[in-house]
Amino acid sequence: MPALMIAAALLAGGAAIVPRPSWAGSCCGGGSPTSLLVPKYARAVADLSLDMEIYDGFWNQDGRHTPDPPGSDLKQYRVNLGYAQRFFRDWQASVVLPYVWNDNNYSGVSSHSDGLGDATVSLWYELFEDTSAWRVREPEDMIPSVNLGLSLLLPTGISPYDDEKSSFDITGRGFYRLDGNLLIEKTIQPWSASVALSYGTYFERSVNREYGRYVEPYRKQLGDRLSVGASLSYSYVLGTGGDQVIGTVSYTYLTEGDGSFNGMRDGTTAFTKQSVGGTLAYANTDSDWTVRAGWNHAIQADGWGKNFPTTDIITVGVRYAFR
Repeated sequence: MPALMIAAALLAGGAAIVPRPSWAGSCCGGGSPTSLLVPKYARAVADLSLDMEIYDGFWNQDGRHTPDPPGSDLKQYRVNLGYAQRFFRDWQASVVLPYVWNDNNYSGVSSHSDGLGDATVSLWYELFEDTSAWRVREPEDMIPSVNLGLSLLLPTGISPYDDEKSSFDITGRGFYRLDGNLLIEKTIQPWSASVALSYGTYFERSVNREYGRYVEPYRKQLGDRLSVGASLSYSYVLGTGGDQVIGTVSYTYLTEGDGSFNGMRDGTTAFTKQSVGGTLAYANTDSDWTVRAGWNHAIQADGWGKNFPTTDIITVGVRYAFR
């Protein structure tokens, strides 16, 4: 497969599923878009963010990194609108809907498109609550918050199986996916740490069209997906008013296994990606308002990924907690 098609085929589908780093610990309702959580003191959270994802090369299936040709300019912009609602003391649900703009120039081929991305709906249960101890006095002070969740990815975006002829114009993967999620967070002021695990499986679907061209019908399923993320945050209180600045560093490992084609193994869709990130957030005194800016970087070197484009994602966002 030519390098152009490798990069293009993974472009939109990959971008739609790349997780962002956790941030801001338990004070502001942390987590990624698929783990938009309502903090304990609030009844709901609204979140608006803007991503700019810049593509620069890809890892091939052997893990060797190859830069894009000179003059290439591949970008995807996403506006993500999220809302989470607590409906019992320990239960909450959320929805995240992105709108995507593709702006690409690759080896003289120019493409621009926009449309809905894949939406995510989630249900979360808080198994343990973090008391956010200032000092560890008893063993119970070390108990972290533990949240269990289920997320369903909805194929609301434009996929290769719709009436779309160019892989550059894709905004979604075209499959339903059910994820089981585990989020563990612990705050001992001023430090917070989190670990996020997610394992998902795609639902098999029938396909009779690829990039606008009708094909002989077949059954297709993407490989199971595993995401592991870890983050460490430090909160700095500004003056005596209680406003906070929170800095977070994070690491994310993302992989999908082999898919299937009419029940037979399809190794062309499997990929692996490792990335690091940093986020700076500001929260007002009562933590109702939070603004943030973040950067996620895929390591552009051999061995840090397979069969996936390398990107930088710059994110700015604002979050409001309703009491």
